[in-house]
Order: sequence, then C-alpha cells, then structure tokens
Amino acid sequence: MKRVWILMIFTFSSLFAYKEIVVDLSEQMAYAIEDGFVAFEGRISSGVIGRETPNGEYRILQKKRFHKSNLWPKPDGGAKMNYMLRLSNSGIAMHLGHVPNKPASHGCIRMKSGFAQRMFKWARVGIPVYVEGDALDYLHFRTNYKSKDYYVDDYGMIEYHD
Repeated sequence: MKRVWILMIFTFSSLFAYKEIVVDLSEQMAYAIEDGFVAFEGRISSGVIGRETPNGEYRILQKKRFHKSNLWPKPDGGAKMNYMLRLSNSGIAMHLGHVPNKPASHGCIRMKSGFAQRMFKWARVGIPVYVEGDALDYLHFRTNYKSKDYYVDDYGMIEYHD
C-alpha cells in the first residue's frame, strides 16, 4: 500500500511541476526548465537583423502539430511550421525549422528536428516563455571566433586580444 501512495505522489508531482521555457538569443539556445532545473535544451535559430525575435515574457497561447504560416513566404503564406507553439498573436512562435547555427528566421524561434518534437510534447498551453539576450552578441562572438581575435584559457574563460 505504501508503494501505491509513493507512486501516486510522484505521478501527481510530475503532472503539476512548474515548467517554463527560457530562450537565450545570445547563445541561440532554448531551455526547458522544470521545477528550477534544466530538463533538456537545444539549439535554435532566431530572427535575422531587421527581423529580430523580440525579447519579452510570453505564454504559450496555442499548440498546433501541423501548421502553415499565413505570412511567409510573402504574399500568401504557406510555409510549414510544424510543432508550433504560438507565443503572440503578431506572428511570434516556436516551431520546427532549419537551424543553420545562426539567426535565420523572420522573427520566429526555429527548433531542430527532435528538439521541436520533444518541446511540443513537454510544453503545455499557458506556461511562461522568457526570450532574452541579443542575437548580435552571438554573431559577434562567432565573428571573433573565426578571426582568431580571442583564445580560451586553462579555465575555459574567453580572453580577447587587444
């Protein structure tokens, strides 16, 4: 009987765990957070310069397994945005898409295959999503990385050359 109660408590606690998503544009990463711990994480691709993904605090408004954009490509839409988690009514969403290791979307948050499906299954309508950081920081770091303007010291810290 004691095992049954323990199982019931575990089941109910996981059903009612506090969940949130943190999207860090500076790292081009998204984190699924459950009760204060990272449950899983994945690479994302945010909006390009001129179509930046806006920072802010959102809530998942809608989940839709199969979705087609009514905005992109212009003028009539039709782009597939499967595993869509709608964050705003103005066109910002998280969805399955090409993630080329740099900002590349029209403002949405693209997730890689596998990560998008897992996030879609894990997330519930209403959970908070925090979008923070600046994709330009990510681009600046990658530019400096390619031009060898920095090195990583013995402690894993990044040092920039003057």
